[in-house]
Amino acid sequence: MAIPTELQDCGLDLKKVKLVITCLYFVLFVPALLLNITAAWISWSLKTKSSFVVYLKSLVAADLLMTLTIPLKAGSEFPYAPHWLRAFACQFSSVVFYLCMYMSMIQMGLISLDRFFKIVKPGGRRLGHSALLGKVVVVVIWVLYLSVNTVPTMVLTNEKPENNTAELCMAMKNDLGKAYHKAIVIECNVIFLVVLLLIGVCYTCITKKVIESYRKSGSTNAEGNKKIKARVFIVLFVFLVCFTPYHITRFPYVERQVENKINCNWASLKVAKSFTLWLSSTNVCMDPFIYILLCKDFREKLYELRIFRHWFATKSLENTDDSSVSKG
Repeated sequence: MAIPTELQDCGLDLKKVKLVITCLYFVLFVPALLLNITAAWISWSLKTKSSFVVYLKSLVAADLLMTLTIPLKAGSEFPYAPHWLRAFACQFSSVVFYLCMYMSMIQMGLISLDRFFKIVKPGGRRLGHSALLGKVVVVVIWVLYLSVNTVPTMVLTNEKPENNTAELCMAMKNDLGKAYHKAIVIECNVIFLVVLLLIGVCYTCITKKVIESYRKSGSTNAEGNKKIKARVFIVLFVFLVCFTPYHITRFPYVERQVENKINCNWASLKVAKSFTLWLSSTNVCMDPFIYILLCKDFREKLYELRIFRHWFATKSLENTDDSSVSKG
């Protein structure tokens, strides 16, 4: 990738930045692959008896697929990557990467809503906790996202630019593709805000409900209260750490990306966007901890693997497990 002459005085070496980003993705890939293969093996052996397990399996599938796109993402970020690899990433693998990222976010929102109905509004459990309803919701969401975002983006990223430009992905879109891309970015930011609000409200209510139950039972177990708070807020913590920085930087970057304003401001935003996107991808390593903390059946299956038995032997799962929060 040739660095435009107008960026020479910006104090940013984009080639070095891209090299660092490439290394970070490759470092992330190995643990992410091991964690998500293990999570996939365990989750698919779970009986699909509730909507929670349906959402968990969908989240695992999205994370595993996203993990498999990381090597292509890393390769396309390499400063001396061939033109064909960058073009393939723009049209296909990066689009799948974003599909999985937003599907992960949506599944985290659904898991939060499921926990809310089970703990705070148990009267709605029959409908909201149904495995059949969960399957319908998951299929509809996957189909909608594929048909509205993923496939149209692939179709509209089909131009053949004459050279390997700094903004190759945008150069591969026609005017309709650029306008559609901008609309999708707005839609994705709305998805982020809605899911963030949903997770925040749900887990705040869950925490209050569980603490009230402890107080009514006369329990003064401060250690237990801390563990409950940690368990119910793990989803919110992962969501905030992984996705918030990226969504703060993405929209202003896309404004300059679509308008092809290659300047120092663009370069700064591109660097910020690249690092925060990598941070978002670390979600694939953090999600398995959500499964362990929130799903008792998942923990039990994990315990059956010999490699984890010593780790579990040091924990007192029976004493720290709150069935109203943990069991899916």
